[in-house]
Amino acid sequence: MKDDLYLLKFEPILKEKIWGGSRLKELFGKKSTSSKTGESWEISDVENNSSIVKNGTLKGKTIQWLLEEYREKFVGKKVFEVFGNKFPLLIKFIDAAETLSVQLHPDDKIAKEKHNSFGKTEMWYIMQAGKDAELILGFGGEMSKSKYKNLVETGELAGALNREKVDQGDAFIIKPGLIHAIGAGVVLAEIQQTSDLTYRIYDWDRDAGNGEKRELHTELAMEAIDLSGKEDFRINYKPIPNAAAEVINTKYFRTNIIQANGNLSRDYTQLDSFVILIGVEGGSVVSYRGKSEELKRGETLLVPASIEKIVIEGDKAKILEVSL
Repeated sequence: MKDDLYLLKFEPILKEKIWGGSRLKELFGKKSTSSKTGESWEISDVENNSSIVKNGTLKGKTIQWLLEEYREKFVGKKVFEVFGNKFPLLIKFIDAAETLSVQLHPDDKIAKEKHNSFGKTEMWYIMQAGKDAELILGFGGEMSKSKYKNLVETGELAGALNREKVDQGDAFIIKPGLIHAIGAGVVLAEIQQTSDLTYRIYDWDRDAGNGEKRELHTELAMEAIDLSGKEDFRINYKPIPNAAAEVINTKYFRTNIIQANGNLSRDYTQLDSFVILIGVEGGSVVSYRGKSEELKRGETLLVPASIEKIVIEGDKAKILEVSL
């Protein structure tokens, strides 16, 4: 007989990056020995990066195993019908000690044709931002393909990019084709489609550490880039005291922000989806049928679709609540 599903925590998968730092360890207690830890993959079904349960009777089982064994009880009936034995979201924390490469992501069509992969739509929530911290999002003015190509070829792309100042609590949607980069001094939570596809355009001429520069994907990016100039990347939302408020609802994921100070009940009876809770501020305890799990800032908790109701006891907590 299978064990019942419960509130699941997973072992973080830490990624060393040329631009990474030490704040994932300092702020969130991630167990890293590197001073260049750029990412903590909290929940992942990316090939060769399958998350492993760290709590309870299913400790040691992979997310792939959970999908195969529990199917719709784990992810929801509709989600399983669409995605089968593939978990649809990748959840990360990112520490940019240095500015990331200027890059973009392909949409579903290009990703399927060229890489047999999902495309990559992602959302960012700023958890910490240093003084004058910024993101690169799009261009500072109108852009054509010929102008863009010339800027890339002459090495003058950086001067044409749009820079957005950021503060803790700011949220952004990064659609496929949008040229972007996370600036130095930013720590954020990222919600995205399960995809590890990135087209790198410019990397600040830095050495990858082996005397070589990192590979660029100039031609792939040219095909995938969005030059429409739409500035629809900043998300405007309003938290509600001791309640959940919508941040964004896309075809790939829905994100609410829960502001909890005291007890708050969440009813997922009508949802037909798993729920991921991401601690972004303060601390909380999440309970289900008398069992509870602590959710600190910088931690993630997965509520299987078979769990219909939970209680959150928060201490000035802010939690991203993600579902399909």
